[in-house]
Amino acid sequence: MSFDLPLMLLSFPRLLEGLSTTLRLLAFSLVFGLAIALATSCARNTRWLSWPAEAYVYFFRGTPLLVQLFMIYFGLPQAEFIRTGPLWPLLREPFWCMCLALSLNNGAYVAEIIRGGMLGVGTGLKEASWALGLSRFHQLRFVTVPIVLRLCLPAYGNEVVSLLKATALASTVTLLDVTGIARSIVAETFAPYEIFISAAVIYLVLTFFVQTLVTHLEARLDRHAQR
Repeated sequence: MSFDLPLMLLSFPRLLEGLSTTLRLLAFSLVFGLAIALATSCARNTRWLSWPAEAYVYFFRGTPLLVQLFMIYFGLPQAEFIRTGPLWPLLREPFWCMCLALSLNNGAYVAEIIRGGMLGVGTGLKEASWALGLSRFHQLRFVTVPIVLRLCLPAYGNEVVSLLKATALASTVTLLDVTGIARSIVAETFAPYEIFISAAVIYLVLTFFVQTLVTHLEARLDRHAQR
């Protein structure tokens, strides 16, 4: 089997054309997913909303993302109230269907990460805060949130990387992200080996940047321990 290095180098400019779609999917999904996760975490601490929140987390963590995407992309348009509702201009677009699927999936996983971080705050720290006379707001700001951030950051960084790789499913709903453009080039050149290696290199570089950013954030949060 021969390896066409010039073809691989020539494919990079075209593959980078899909990078903006990949990064936009990642950015929107991270923002919406975090908002959903925070709302879910709050709901799990209430009496009447705890079981719907737990059911949401269980469903989206227990089913494949591809199935969830197809349910949204092919299933929602079948509902009359969706087609006549105010969200139809968005949900008829593959980009926003993909964003919705990624956000809901990411929100379920991040909600569990936040829950684990909250459980990591010992009752002794809370009792010490009360003994010092800290209000609930100041306890949350100076004690709970910094500890939860430090505990959640490594797992959240892994989830960001997983979400980045999950954006490759966008090509299944006609979006021309990095993987979508790679598939179109393969259809033209019949050289899947070189093209998908080129796409993999792009994802590896993006993953490196994410991991480097998370490492710097961890070091910043741990600066008191380093001193």
